[in-house]
Amino acid sequence: MKPKVIVYKKLDKRILDDIADSCEVIYFEKLDSETYPVFLEALKDAQGLLGSGLKVDNKLLDQAPHLKIVSNISVGYDNLDMAAITERGIMATNTPDVLNDTVADTIMGLILSTARRIPELDQWVKSGQWESGLGEKWFGVDVHHKVLGIIGMGGIGSAVAKRAHFGFDMEILYHNRSRNDGAEEKYGAAYCSMEELLRKSDFVCLMTPLTPETVNLIGKREFELMKESAIFINASRGKTVDEEALIQALHKGQIHGAGLDVFVQEPVNKDNPLLSMKNVVTLPHIGSATNETRFKMALTAAENLVSGLQGEIPPNLIRK
Repeated sequence: MKPKVIVYKKLDKRILDDIADSCEVIYFEKLDSETYPVFLEALKDAQGLLGSGLKVDNKLLDQAPHLKIVSNISVGYDNLDMAAITERGIMATNTPDVLNDTVADTIMGLILSTARRIPELDQWVKSGQWESGLGEKWFGVDVHHKVLGIIGMGGIGSAVAKRAHFGFDMEILYHNRSRNDGAEEKYGAAYCSMEELLRKSDFVCLMTPLTPETVNLIGKREFELMKESAIFINASRGKTVDEEALIQALHKGQIHGAGLDVFVQEPVNKDNPLLSMKNVVTLPHIGSATNETRFKMALTAAENLVSGLQGEIPPNLIRK
């Protein structure tokens, strides 16, 4: 008998068919008030769970006594209660590496867009306001040969460092839980304390996972340490930043601007002050959102799921 698995995210038919070769698939394109009761009923017999964003904690696991593996379509796994999952002997997997280059492209886009005011000037031109030559008030700031500080030099941070070093001749500073010898050797990245990075960087890029230790990692004190000319970039998770402190730092001119792909609440509140600031570029959490990369992420998650249910150690098992 094939193991029963629940897929709770829209997937390409080719991937669903691959899973169905070895598993009985119960498929939900999305979970809402109509489908969630059916989903809970299906959990009673499910051995595998594949999707993203769903909070998998003791409350949900109590409904899934036969669950063997949770396959997350994401590099981050802050939606998973790893203590509860591990205690029950359930495997959990994620999809690292396949999205590194795509997210790094997005981050470089945020850096360039914020520094050169691209979204703001695009709207200015489209609204018919370009009627004469530009004065200095419309100028941006250079990116090349500036100092980029990366907080979190994992796979994505390294991909950003590569682009910044080779593409823009930027000096790379980084702060991480451990030294990254590869980034130091390949991109000339210099390891330093968080305080030194914040004081010296022209661009501060936050790329840490969301854990209890990184909640509000960047707050009032950290913004006060940054240069007034600094641009802050966050493409990690919204809760790694004290959003009110960021708003105040921008209001007070403590930093020059910000490029954000993530927010404390998503979708972002329509009255969030960040949305009305011209020196802030805002994106709807699209770091990995290309057709090619999302397909690779889903395929990786499917491979993790199937291998775990076949008694193998999944390629991307999360070890805590």
